[in-house]
Amino acid sequence: MYRSAGWPCLDAIEVDLLAAGLLERVPSRDVDGALREGLRVTDAGLAQLATSLARNRAAFDAHESLVALVARQMQRAGRTAFTGLSLRAPVQSDEGRRWVVARPDVFSIRHTTVAGYLVPTVHEVKARRADLLGELRDTPRTRAKRGAYLAMSSECWYVLGRDAKGREIGEASEIPAEFGVMQAVAVAGAVGAWRLEVVRPAPRRPLPHEAGLPFAAWLALARATPHPPAEDDAQALL
Repeated sequence: MYRSAGWPCLDAIEVDLLAAGLLERVPSRDVDGALREGLRVTDAGLAQLATSLARNRAAFDAHESLVALVARQMQRAGRTAFTGLSLRAPVQSDEGRRWVVARPDVFSIRHTTVAGYLVPTVHEVKARRADLLGELRDTPRTRAKRGAYLAMSSECWYVLGRDAKGREIGEASEIPAEFGVMQAVAVAGAVGAWRLEVVRPAPRRPLPHEAGLPFAAWLALARATPHPPAEDDAQALL
């Protein structure tokens, strides 16, 4: 609707929105005096938009809080954690070997000068059941994404959150065997506080790179800023 400046093309989506009362038809005249018909969002439509925005914002907040929790746990384990990275990794597909750009929620490496001890690790966070199911679909895109995660890490994990009623959004049996699984568990006596529980350890794989990571990954890390430790977390600063 907004791309067409409010002028209707009466496609199936607009028909559905009009029938639901979320849009309304508004007659008007253009500069030449010709009668035209436009569309306008109704009060019910605005209420629906506000509800969807609140729902999406809550899902985003839940996801980001889990990302921060994972990053903080990695820091406490003596690792350098990164969020929002874009990393290129080679993936083998039916069309042959190709490079895929992936954005892991948390990417971390050990504090070490020995390549074999680096253990680069990917954590993919899912806060909603729908997002998890979309990730687990067997499509070329999801296969490439999972393949990229495995190619850029020695360990790869799925971190599963809880829904609004505190229920698990998935089980370890749903996750491919190449990945470890962590579940978010409520901390007893602390409202809104969570901890991570390992449900299935991630298999560890050696990476075939003399420097522990491919050169492109080191360049990406050199340009990135590590996730900052929490101000009250003295352990992460050691």
